[in-house]
Amino acid sequence: MNNIFEELQRRGFIAQMTHEEKIKNKLNHEKTVFYIGFDATADSLHVGHFLQLVVINHMIKAGHTPILLLGTGTTMVGDPTGKTDMRKMLTPEEINYNADRFLEQMGRLVPLDKCIVARNGDWLMNMNYIELLRDVGVHFTVNRMLTAECFKSRYERGLSFIEFNYMIMQSYDFLKLFTEYNCTLELGGDDQWSNIIGGVELVRRVKGEEVCGMTFKLLTTKEGKKMGKTEGGAVWLDANKYSPYNFFQYWRNVSDDDVINCLKLLTFLPIEEIEAMEKWQGSELNKAKEILAYEVTKFVHGEEEADKAMASAKAVFADGSHDENMPTTELTDADFTEDKIGLLDLLVKTKLLPSKGEARRLVQQGGVTLNDEKVTEPTMFVDRDTVKNTLIIKKGKKVFHKVVLI
Repeated sequence: MNNIFEELQRRGFIAQMTHEEKIKNKLNHEKTVFYIGFDATADSLHVGHFLQLVVINHMIKAGHTPILLLGTGTTMVGDPTGKTDMRKMLTPEEINYNADRFLEQMGRLVPLDKCIVARNGDWLMNMNYIELLRDVGVHFTVNRMLTAECFKSRYERGLSFIEFNYMIMQSYDFLKLFTEYNCTLELGGDDQWSNIIGGVELVRRVKGEEVCGMTFKLLTTKEGKKMGKTEGGAVWLDANKYSPYNFFQYWRNVSDDDVINCLKLLTFLPIEEIEAMEKWQGSELNKAKEILAYEVTKFVHGEEEADKAMASAKAVFADGSHDENMPTTELTDADFTEDKIGLLDLLVKTKLLPSKGEARRLVQQGGVTLNDEKVTEPTMFVDRDTVKNTLIIKKGKKVFHKVVLI
């Protein structure tokens, strides 16, 4: 087994641990069964999940066995962590559909034959509430739960009773997986620390056994802002929700301050090679960003899509050419009224902006260019003939989008 603990530490993954020496020994000298949970709140994984999948691959390489826990039960309640409003309630059918999509994507990103796949709905949905209270709830004190970070963001608008049960359910998952699979380690993002502690304590109280928990750092910028969000929403791993080209461009456009950290966390390049890049400056950092974008896109979408995205990016930035791989929106005659379409409608239609309000602000700030001409009047219209001859929209300095008429 390799020195996986030091590898994770050197790359900057590790945030908090329950038992540092015990975890270090487990990872470096024992074959350990660990788990990471994925609540099925959407029909695609996103960048936040991606970091966890990278960790899973590192752990598999070191000889450990992951349990991919699909939260078909916990998603029924919804994790309040980091939310100012209660999560949207999904039906069991929606949750199971989302979980199936997760598993489909995971199959391309981790070797499923080396994983255990479980769904917590298989046990949580069959428990009655009295059983949950007597067997699990009795081990939790309300006073301690109220100090948990995962609940604090919800106090101002009101923490619902259903959300208050989430920690108990996630903790029971650890107890169940310990009993069924001898799972002795839970991993998760640092925002899950309180929930992980709950599970560690529950196993100790019920089984008299010491299990461990470890969190890894969230993917944030140097200023602490969470990465993986754009003006149009989340950066999804599904190519139909977020194109490989846009995915490549997202990583190509990270700031100089963040590129080395992203290389350490999101790629499998040797750590020594990345540490050597820490001395890079100026144009060398642009090369580091290209490496980051290519490596991450290759992992998520495959080498062919990464090659196409790289070629498209180079073509656009080199001479502004209208590369065939550029993200494209197709319009029909039905999209036009009297042979024209409003600029704000067009920007929303292309999904460059999520709303007319945000589109208006960007136009007024001078952040939109049509065929190399900056536009500043949000009430303008775009003619059908302009689109017929191919329209290239540039958002900001680096996001290009093609609009064609079919």
